[in-house]
Amino acid sequence: MTARAEAWPELSAARLWPTMETLQLWAQIVGKTRLSQTPWLNHGWHVTLRVSARGLTTGLIPHGAVGFSMEFDFVAGALIIRVSDGGERRIVLKSGTVADFYAEVQEALTALGVACHIDLTPDEMAEATPFPLDERFRHYDPEVARDHWRALVQVDRVFNLFRTGFLGKCSPVHLFWGAFDLAVTRFSGRPAPLHPGGVPNLPDAVTREAYSHEVSSAGFWPGDPGREPVFYAYAYTAPTGFEAALVSPAAALWDAGLGEFILPYAAVRAEDDPDAALCAFLQSTYEAAADLGEWDRAALDCPQGLPRHPRQVG
Repeated sequence: MTARAEAWPELSAARLWPTMETLQLWAQIVGKTRLSQTPWLNHGWHVTLRVSARGLTTGLIPHGAVGFSMEFDFVAGALIIRVSDGGERRIVLKSGTVADFYAEVQEALTALGVACHIDLTPDEMAEATPFPLDERFRHYDPEVARDHWRALVQVDRVFNLFRTGFLGKCSPVHLFWGAFDLAVTRFSGRPAPLHPGGVPNLPDAVTREAYSHEVSSAGFWPGDPGREPVFYAYAYTAPTGFEAALVSPAAALWDAGLGEFILPYAAVRAEDDPDAALCAFLQSTYEAAADLGEWDRAALDCPQGLPRHPRQVG
């Protein structure tokens, strides 16, 4: 296996689906557990998952006198729940029903003394069967899940490098389990018009809070049966002429149906320097949003960070 294939594994919609659908539903159960215990943080940042050295993690979740974490460990093939008092439970990741997975999670949390009551309906998915009632058999391929995570490790690294070039408000690099996309978002600092809402199975109040201020956002989405894995970039609100902006690399294009610029994952993987291609997409789409939207780039931009080098000031 070449170094590039090892770092940027082959991902196609045909290969990823239906494991990604299964994992998205499981991640909603885990994410909603974090949501149920964590004070609201602007733009829903408190509900997200983070890429870890083993998979995807909630980080520490408060629960009275203790804290606990939930991590999809794609190396061990298990959801691992750890409590700060030393308790630990493992749930094997395997094909089966969402109802069974939900029951296992609830039983483990109760046994560990950190029981949580969550909203039982999936968000942002056309199918919204409550978790305890979802008896349809779901397929899960651990190798596919590991390869998706290996790609996320690379994307997370590049996104975090891009994040260092901005002094203004910027989100962490995190995975939203609603749409199952890894994202990073920059803010102009100005309020945005009220979002119209209308996201499937998501309260309008959540969407409107998420888009309360102007953003330039980018992310990675693993696709579905009709669309291949892509990187995306959009602005809210999109400034006049945004869709006609010249962005890089050459494989990037405007998708009128989505209202976003997209760059196929396969095109990045095929580049001699995938990091450079992805950085070019992130930077050029941000510049289009910021320049056309008249952001104060002199106050917001800075050089990308370097290890062990403090940013020069004064």
